[in-house]
Amino acid sequence: MTVPYWRLSSFYFCYFALLGATAPFLSLYFHHLGFSSEHIGQLVAIPMLMRCLAPNLWGWLGDRTGRRLAIVRFGACCTLIAFAGIYLSHSYAWLALIMALHAFFWHAVLPQFEAITLAYLQERAALYSRIRLWGSVGFIAAVALLGYVFQWFSLDVYPAALLIIMAGIVISSVWVPAPATVKVDAPAGESGFLARLRQPGGIAFYIGAALMQLSHGPYYTFLTLHLESLGYSRGVIGQLWALGVIAEVLIFLVMPRLLALFSLKQVLAASFLLAVLRWQLLGNLADHLAILLFAQLLHAATFGFFHAAAIHFIQRRFGLRQQGQGQAFYAALSGTGGALGALYSGYSWQALGPAWTFGFASLAALAGAVLIIIRLEDRYHDESP
Repeated sequence: MTVPYWRLSSFYFCYFALLGATAPFLSLYFHHLGFSSEHIGQLVAIPMLMRCLAPNLWGWLGDRTGRRLAIVRFGACCTLIAFAGIYLSHSYAWLALIMALHAFFWHAVLPQFEAITLAYLQERAALYSRIRLWGSVGFIAAVALLGYVFQWFSLDVYPAALLIIMAGIVISSVWVPAPATVKVDAPAGESGFLARLRQPGGIAFYIGAALMQLSHGPYYTFLTLHLESLGYSRGVIGQLWALGVIAEVLIFLVMPRLLALFSLKQVLAASFLLAVLRWQLLGNLADHLAILLFAQLLHAATFGFFHAAAIHFIQRRFGLRQQGQGQAFYAALSGTGGALGALYSGYSWQALGPAWTFGFASLAALAGAVLIIIRLEDRYHDESP
């Protein structure tokens, strides 16, 4: 099957450009509207809570019908329409509704598209990182550009910027062709989703995914506000976010070689241990630019290592019939961790400060490292579905 490289890549570019527009700037926008740190944490957590619920519903529907691309296009259109409602009111209750509604559809999109990409790649799954890196490029482009836009103009233009990117997701989803229909009758001896999930290391992997995203809670919710309080300009902050994702892109380029040299267990454990170090640096020494630059380069490990290895784990652990559910469960557990991270950081940021808040993040990453080291088996880097 011919892989439509640029069409798949364009979707990742637009999808993660939206993440690049929200992760660094959503909390800044809510702060601009006058919300407290507790309300900011709650509003940022709501889309992550939707990530706990929506992917499993859409994943089940995708596996049941096989119409993954239709789900992607439907979710992209509904995301755009739902978010446009932000212009109607800026009350806390209304914004909470907008965050929940648009995220319910937004989080329907990526797990299904990951399954589409893997359906095209099939036995060439190691090439996934070469396609996914364009998502990182989109993130970089959005965060670097918008950092200067919000430095030059008011944050009142923020919703319009997001709607433009959402329109790009819709257009790119239409441009992607559906992969050839593959017969998905279970071969003799192939077990179902739950049976494969219960195989050694399965539960540990998914709990680890939740812990990794929990540890990222303060980073995604308050890093921009933290750096602003330390005197960094919005343009510089945008460049710092972009630096982390540039490091991530470089890791995606070499990830096939790394996965050939090291087991998934080794790569995942390394990502957790480096996350422990990264959160300590951000919480205590972010006022030193050289240390801050190094901490941002560690994004290559805390996201790049982890996500690429996680996708390989899911692709190898689950059969064709369960790919959608495997991807959706990964998104759901990651969303659960991310929501808890945003919530706790919202309450601890003002009460305890950045050092303690990032300290709790380090503890979550350390717990994930212990879990992976103890429970995951090295043989999974050789496993095929």
